[in-house]
Amino acid sequence: MSAAEQDVDLKQVASKKASKRKSAADDKVDEAKLEAEFKGLAGEMDERRRASEKIPKSLDATQMYLNEIGFSPLLSADEEKHYARLALSGDEAGRKRMIESNLRLVVKISRRYLNRGLSLLDLIEEGNLGLIRAVEKFDPDRGFRFSTYATWWIRQTIERAIMNQTRTIRLPIHVVKELNVYLRAARELSQKLDHEPSADEIADLLDKPVTDVKRMLKLNERVTSLDAPIGHESDRTIVETIADTRVSDPSEILQDSNLRNSVNRWLDDLSEKQREVIVRRFGLRGHETATLENVGAEIGLTRERVRQIQVEALRRLKEVMRSEGLSNQEVFSR
Repeated sequence: MSAAEQDVDLKQVASKKASKRKSAADDKVDEAKLEAEFKGLAGEMDERRRASEKIPKSLDATQMYLNEIGFSPLLSADEEKHYARLALSGDEAGRKRMIESNLRLVVKISRRYLNRGLSLLDLIEEGNLGLIRAVEKFDPDRGFRFSTYATWWIRQTIERAIMNQTRTIRLPIHVVKELNVYLRAARELSQKLDHEPSADEIADLLDKPVTDVKRMLKLNERVTSLDAPIGHESDRTIVETIADTRVSDPSEILQDSNLRNSVNRWLDDLSEKQREVIVRRFGLRGHETATLENVGAEIGLTRERVRQIQVEALRRLKEVMRSEGLSNQEVFSR
């Protein structure tokens, strides 16, 4: 072999070593970044729990979980391939190591879905199911890192859980997937435009009809139960804050009650015959309103005599009301 050929071979070997060193360095940077983010999250949550003092640290399930998985070391690229091959061949120990070493990735992704209907622990639980599925399906010989592959599975299971568990009306899976496309486009536009995007703007981005966009976005509207509590610490429900328009106002009920008592008192000032004519004629005290002829037939008097008694009774009622300082207009305008 000539000196020139030896020189070329040495350069290739040196280049490969440098490439491996760079790849290893990049992996260490990614691992260090993920570990730093996780430690920051654990510390942040620890400070919140200590400050609130509402939940003792020893009883805080979220903090306990974060502390527990913090002891699981991250895998290097070579270790990842080794354990992934073991997991793919059915080795339970390799599968367990792959899962435990990537639990922090699930926490990182789960944080992006906060305030969408599920607690952080619920999001982590759903994300862990996606992680397990990713471990079972991952092929390390495809040439990409496990975290890249697992992220897709984790996001899918979390998004599906949000759609299924936070909705009163469940949507089919294919509709959920299509809706997620529109929602991602809306979030992307809101970051670029610095305002809530319209249906027209989303349609332009996705090259879809505006009617389709509006129809899909309507499916994202939340249905709230009337029995849902108002806030986390309140015993009151939404239905308790809604007024019943069919029920009379309490002041009106009281006014009607006072008027009814006054009328009964005034009727007691009439003679028995006058009182009988008035209550039957005007439908008071449980009677139906009746004509002069019907009242006369019921009490055995002629129509004319009933009319005369009615006039006498009304005149007497007017005198009673006047003695109490009331007029017809004041009484019947109440």
